[in-house]
Amino acid sequence: MQANFIVLNQLNSTIMPGRKSPGPQVKDKDQYEALRDKGYSKEKSARISNSKGAEHRGGKAGKYEDRTKQSLYDEAKKVGIEGRSKMTKAELAHALRSN
Repeated sequence: MQANFIVLNQLNSTIMPGRKSPGPQVKDKDQYEALRDKGYSKEKSARISNSKGAEHRGGKAGKYEDRTKQSLYDEAKKVGIEGRSKMTKAELAHALRSN
């Protein structure tokens, strides 16, 4: 039985000590490295950093302090935070951040 190997052409430079560059197939190397540092797999990091419009996604949620208590309560209910009916607006915001 003969094994098939895919040889990827990787750059010889390093991005972080002990880590090789992800290679030319990764479009956003900074995002790739940030995802790898968070514990994402190589495949998932490459897929996310290569996705179209990835640099424009995220960061659209407003501050919890700018939302109403009812809005925070509804969000807490959606994610299953217990004891939400007795919480203040500040406690709801803290619970959502910690969740």
